[in-house]
Amino acid sequence: MDARWIRADDVSALGRVVSPVLVGRDAELGRLVAAVAAAPSVVVVEGEAGIGKSRLVAELAGREEVAGRRFLVGGCGRIREPFPLGPLVEALRESGGDLAAVTLTPVTGALRGLVPELAPVLPELPEPVADQAAVRHRQYRGLSEVLGALCPAVLVVEDLHWADEQTVEFLTYLLAKPPGGLSVVLTYRGEEVSTAVRAITARPADSVTVGHIGLGPLDAARTRRLAAAILDLDDVSAPFAEQLCERASGLPLAIQELLALLRARGEVIRWEGGWARRALDRLEVPAGVRDPVRERVARLPEGARAVVQAAAVLGIAVPVTALAGVSGLADAADGVDLALELGLLVERDGLVGFRHVLAAQAVYEAVPPARRRVLHARAADAVQVLPQAPLGQLAHHLRQAGRVGEWVETADRAAAQAAELGDAAEAVRLLEDVLRHADVTAERRVALTVRLGWAAIETLKERDIEDLLAAALDHDDLPRRTRGELWFLLALHLDGRTTDLSRRHRAFAEAVADLDDRPDLAAWCMAALGIPTAPQAPIAEHRRWLERALRLAPKVTDPAVRLFVLGVIAMVFAALGDPRWSELAALVERELEDREPEDRELNERELDERVPRRRETYACRALGEELCSAGHFGMAQRLLATALRGTAGHDVSGVEEFRCRVGLSMVAYCRGAWDGLRETIEVLRHAHVSGAYEVRLHAVAACLSPVPGELEQARARLREVVGRQRDLGAVDHLPLTVSVLVRLGAACGEPGAAVAETADVVAMWEAKELWPVGVRTVPALAEALLAAATGNPAGGAVPSGAPAAPMAPEGRAAAVALVERYADRLSGLDAPLAAPALAHARGFLVAAEERWSDAAELFVAAAGGYRELPARYEAAQCDEQAAACRFAALAGAGSDTEAAGRSLLAAIAAYEEMGARWDLDRAMRLARRHGVRPAAARRNGGAAGDVLTERQREVARMAAAGRTNAEIARELFLSPKTVDKHLSAALHRLGLRSRIELRRHMGEG
Repeated sequence: MDARWIRADDVSALGRVVSPVLVGRDAELGRLVAAVAAAPSVVVVEGEAGIGKSRLVAELAGREEVAGRRFLVGGCGRIREPFPLGPLVEALRESGGDLAAVTLTPVTGALRGLVPELAPVLPELPEPVADQAAVRHRQYRGLSEVLGALCPAVLVVEDLHWADEQTVEFLTYLLAKPPGGLSVVLTYRGEEVSTAVRAITARPADSVTVGHIGLGPLDAARTRRLAAAILDLDDVSAPFAEQLCERASGLPLAIQELLALLRARGEVIRWEGGWARRALDRLEVPAGVRDPVRERVARLPEGARAVVQAAAVLGIAVPVTALAGVSGLADAADGVDLALELGLLVERDGLVGFRHVLAAQAVYEAVPPARRRVLHARAADAVQVLPQAPLGQLAHHLRQAGRVGEWVETADRAAAQAAELGDAAEAVRLLEDVLRHADVTAERRVALTVRLGWAAIETLKERDIEDLLAAALDHDDLPRRTRGELWFLLALHLDGRTTDLSRRHRAFAEAVADLDDRPDLAAWCMAALGIPTAPQAPIAEHRRWLERALRLAPKVTDPAVRLFVLGVIAMVFAALGDPRWSELAALVERELEDREPEDRELNERELDERVPRRRETYACRALGEELCSAGHFGMAQRLLATALRGTAGHDVSGVEEFRCRVGLSMVAYCRGAWDGLRETIEVLRHAHVSGAYEVRLHAVAACLSPVPGELEQARARLREVVGRQRDLGAVDHLPLTVSVLVRLGAACGEPGAAVAETADVVAMWEAKELWPVGVRTVPALAEALLAAATGNPAGGAVPSGAPAAPMAPEGRAAAVALVERYADRLSGLDAPLAAPALAHARGFLVAAEERWSDAAELFVAAAGGYRELPARYEAAQCDEQAAACRFAALAGAGSDTEAAGRSLLAAIAAYEEMGARWDLDRAMRLARRHGVRPAAARRNGGAAGDVLTERQREVARMAAAGRTNAEIARELFLSPKTVDKHLSAALHRLGLRSRIELRRHMGEG
């Protein structure tokens, strides 16, 4: 071949722009093939736009290692359609022939509306259910079964950064228990993907092989090979490849487009067997794709250019006839053929569109606005006549064409379709878009806003629609029912999203006034108004709302809403010490047990355990959390475990599971079950969930944070958490963090400052009469008040080895008044923390009078009361304080210190087991001062199980029952490595050598 220039008008010489072979990705392709071959598996292919994700996946299908597998391919579109699970529908719609000989269970009949192409091979529709979460769960199970029937198979979902909410939910669900022969390949742009998408592969089933392939830019060497392959040569020059790599930033798509542009310009020449650079230094082409693509399009003949612009505006692959109609050409065949020949467009299954979305965007942005509007109008007309016209695409084109009236109508239909199919997030997007950008009548605006409000409740992602709800309420002559509904929706939207708690309270109150004919919503509002968070509302008002909600609850016909309302009432009753909470909690549990299984499929495999639905799960969780705050730890644990089990039925996103696990972490902290708790919290912190539950998680982490030498850092963390809890109105959760903050302040020599800086939040829960919850802080506050009165930076009333100092009478009086105030207010209330906490505080008061033996008895009594709850951390503190008082009582008397030593050793053992390093360090100093040897704690005999920590006993019990390390790790929210560590420690302490011996020892075999 002679050296020659390639002229721009010689289109036949432009040649291919795509490499015939995959270049520079051998290692990545090998890893992809290996993971897919190891089914069940999931592989993520991540990289920026144009990096070659789709090309890598396309190469997979031709490998021998995956021969015989069905490839089911679907992609997420930049323009959303009101059809949830679009990529799955696309992947499965052509598989009817493969399913014809398969016997499918009735649950797959739920897919008839979702994938109508499969209707001939699917069972009949199952009985309808009202709960949208149950509908989605049914569809997810049906999809999973169909995918299993098509195995061995590879499910490919591309461009997951554009995925709808339900696609993300389903993939998370699928990977928790995938069919054995299924491999899943996911591609997305890392810089655009949400945390929810990343979380899909965070916790797959133990049997799933997980892979992650990150595609980076090509270096100069690989760019050289790619350029040679595209140009059909043995090689190109190194300087040319280096310059090309630099200008394209190593992006394969940009390399391809730059080469096509350079060839079209005649700026590259073949010379003496290689390729040299000509005027490349003068070529002002930025890195990326935009400018090269635009210049290539500008050089096309007018007909081909019109076709390419039409394809860019359409945004999706369409039949050639549709492309011709949008382009405005009587005969578009030549233009289509040329665009295909040059690689600007591609044809798949009779549909023509852009090979890459980046190229489409580059062309679209270069189309003049006036022409773009004309093309969108033609596109709307073309899309309308397509079979099963995509409403999302139609609405998009109508809007861009300026046909506002038609856009509003189409968007309304699309939103209704999305809501009907359970895709609340898409319904919210469509309705919000109309309400913010279209001029519609007041009556219609209100109706659309109500629909928007209800759809927003069902979404996982928070949308800021407060202004739209408020604007609808400003309309005159609203029907009472509509006004009440709007106030209700506004209140729900503000719940957890605002620190203006008074505004949320007012919204619920306004709603109640207009919901006479809606007992379900009215009872919901009344229960919410009974939660003591609004600062200006007296507790008597909250109590009145609770009583009204309790009277109205029997009239609520929806069992889930009724149970939700009862759960909220019981939650507040528990915080107030009203013994009726237990009756309501029993009713909640009984309703869960007796509920008719209307959300089950007929003639299908039974679920492992009956699980509550979404609102019921919320009721269980909220009640469990409040019972934890009030000291009812056993019931709290049971309800939170029930709620966690319930998440399996509807919470595919993992948000509700996260909340339940945060609640269980709080119970673990309060019970003193700290072994493995720090690791659990660290795992949860990677869930990237914001709001009140993020604060609660940080609260537990902050309470665990004090370590020797870092007390000031721990104080700073606790101050921040207390401030955030106060702003959120989480009054019932404040005592836990305040008690640790006050103790740390006293330990840092600032007891008076510790009391002063928490006085406002203490006043908050006292004003709301949350005495059963707030009593937790009384021992810490009493100790700090006494320490401030002595001016002794070493501590409070309990002897610490420092010289005693005179106590200011007003300091002791304040401490006595505090204890007596709580004792008086708690009289007759159901408050399990009251007796041990008040005995604990009184121990400090008596110790301040140096009545050491009496103080020791009070601390011993408090320790016993705490253990019954159980609250092992507080019990250990009382053991330590009892020991200190006994040592003081025996000082100089020459008496036996055995009782004091036993108490101190018990405290040290508990601190050591919990990993409470700050407390352990303090107790060890006391032990050294009095000659107590902590090692003796290991020689105190007892039952074999007593030498194990609580976490070790838990792991040992599950291992003895035959559970694998991976299964134990998943259930306990630990890593398999940590489970192995606990199991090894348990075997060592028990003197056992194997799981078989452990099984015999635990009586399991």
